[in-house]
Amino acid sequence: MTPHIEAKKNEIAKTVLMPGDPLRAKLIAENYLENAKLVNSVRNIYAYTGTYKGIELTVMASGMGIPSMGIYSYELYQYYDVENIIRLGSCGGYTKDLKMFDLVLVDNTYTESNYALSMNNEDCHYVSSSRVLNSKIEETSKNTSIPIVKANTLCGEVFDKYMTDMNQMLSRIPEEYNITGSEMEAFALFYNAKLLNKNASCLLTVVDSYYYHEQATAKQRQNSLNNMIKLGLESTILL
Repeated sequence: MTPHIEAKKNEIAKTVLMPGDPLRAKLIAENYLENAKLVNSVRNIYAYTGTYKGIELTVMASGMGIPSMGIYSYELYQYYDVENIIRLGSCGGYTKDLKMFDLVLVDNTYTESNYALSMNNEDCHYVSSSRVLNSKIEETSKNTSIPIVKANTLCGEVFDKYMTDMNQMLSRIPEEYNITGSEMEAFALFYNAKLLNKNASCLLTVVDSYYYHEQATAKQRQNSLNNMIKLGLESTILL
């Protein structure tokens, strides 16, 4: 038990799927897990533990943004002995290479945040996902015929549509990082995994595009997220 998670240690599985939205965690648990049990509801950050095709699995929300993901992923790794976390989220596309509803497997993430400096006195702004965990997701992608795009993403602290000058922000990103999309949680997850010698991956569905000036409807968003959920769940079988 931690200040933010009320579950007992044995109530959290070694592998956690982590959507941002608590209601999406509830949806996944109720529709895909067998014998799902609610093990956390502190601050309505729902966590459910059950089984998927006989594999014990926890589905837990992260909330929005680097600080929220930082807290929950750290506590899961450090105090609940979680080994693998796969974030399931949505992202915006910045280039023609990412099209609406593409399913993205994040390779590396860049941030302007000082999360690593605050957390570990390290001036770090670029961090990689787990190569071992990503390889399992890539293998599952082939086995299930659910296509993925490997990409590097920006992990922002501000929802980009609210920025006063998004182009100026984009111009600050080093070109060699080849950033093609954006979300708001992966850096904290990947950095905590690196710090604690754990595994972290991030699957994202493109739901709006800066390049194509498109945005998903609620129905389109839900349908496209189903493929991401299925890929995340099936990947846990290989862990």
